[in-house]
Amino acid sequence: MSLDRPVSRRLLSDEVFERLRDSIVRGELVPGEKVKDGELAERLGLSRTPVREALARLADIGLIEAKPGVYTRITTLNRRDVEKTLAVLRSLDQLAVETAVPVMTEQDRDRMREANRDFEQAVAANDTAAALAADDRFHAVPITAADNPVLSRIVEQLHPQIHRILYRKFSTLLGGRNTIEHHDELITVCAGGDARAAAELSGHHWSELGGHINELFDTNQFAEAAIG
Repeated sequence: MSLDRPVSRRLLSDEVFERLRDSIVRGELVPGEKVKDGELAERLGLSRTPVREALARLADIGLIEAKPGVYTRITTLNRRDVEKTLAVLRSLDQLAVETAVPVMTEQDRDRMREANRDFEQAVAANDTAAALAADDRFHAVPITAADNPVLSRIVEQLHPQIHRILYRKFSTLLGGRNTIEHHDELITVCAGGDARAAAELSGHHWSELGGHINELFDTNQFAEAAIG
């Protein structure tokens, strides 16, 4: 969805938030880039009020950083912050899986299988957006089954920070067979009913992802020149 397409008048602040969030994740708005509510409002064909509301929400989830009177900019990609976000997501996903396994149904596991098939097709087509959407659907199954609204809300807030990296480095982080095979293995363990083993497997996958991301930081693949 293009940032420049006019926004409808329905639920303006929500739609502006989603539009800006997705533009940040895709890299259309790059790390370090300064943004101005007036310019964004003009691009979107809106008043400044819903744009300001959206920017405030983006700041709350860490995608925007502001120094009053100095700048409002897209948050830079920082190894330390990414590591902390991954650690939280790993713990939350493990909690979701361990809680969900005893109550998951065969229909739940079928939804995971379907999402993984969609993920595999997206990887084969090198379709980053479709791959991330399918991966989200896969992990949403145990999160939904865990029936913990607080957990769901926090995961939803944190996902965009990691998606920024996954979107930019799709071929490196999601392009191999390892994630597809991990998904298949997790479904098998969930079907066996071993909640602890499923949680440990999920945590291992997040740790692997963290290792790959660290390698990208080590090779300076996330260096950005801030745009004035």
